Amino acid sequence: MAQKQDTSILHLSNIIKRFYIGKPNELQILNGINLDVYEGEFVSIVGASGSGKTTLMNVIGLLDRPTEGKYIIDGVDIDEATDKELSYIRNQKIGFVFQTYNLVSKTNAIKNVELPMLYAGVPRKERTNRAQELLELVGMGERMKHLPEELSGGQKQRVAIARSMANDPAIILADEPTGALDSKTGRVVMDLFHKLNREQGKTILLITHSNELADETDRIITIKDGNIMGEKAGGWNL
Repeated sequence: MAQKQDTSILHLSNIIKRFYIGKPNELQILNGINLDVYEGEFVSIVGASGSGKTTLMNVIGLLDRPTEGKYIIDGVDIDEATDKELSYIRNQKIGFVFQTYNLVSKTNAIKNVELPMLYAGVPRKERTNRAQELLELVGMGERMKHLPEELSGGQKQRVAIARSMANDPAIILADEPTGALDSKTGRVVMDLFHKLNREQGKTILLITHSNELADETDRIITIKDGNIMGEKAGGWNL
């Protein structure tokens, strides 16, 4: 654990997020979030519905900008980045895994995994080879020509995890990745995250409402009403 905490890969300082700014129904969702995530860590953010964890995930994933505060990801200050640079960071530095998979329905598994590399301008042969390697890594080598509708929920999520790794991102951001899966399939997905964290050194940020899943991570951050209420070590490595 101590070895992992050398370099801060995500730094959030006094992050505030408001909606409907200047209107009678102005709403503040995040109330000054301070958070560092270190290279190679597996961190969970836990909170009930309405706690602000989805808004925080959107800020971390550069899907939304904070109203106030400083956010630095992998050495890049978001305040100083243009929209084009933010798009590049989303494509290159962050791998997304969603509860609903977000696979392109009319495209087979290998083409889905290739998509982030296609947007990044990776040559066809190189991206195909990497997509094949990643699908083998997640145990989907025999299903690479299958469409999403021909895959089970767990298989879809494994394809989504392979896609998240396409551009070798600095961090994997997983939003309730087992939420739509039964417990046995969810176990397979969590084991895969542990494999990526331990064997490939991937920094993983898990957004979840499940204390049981959070306990498998290095560090648990609890959020409530837009505030970080505390953090503690997870039980997985104890």
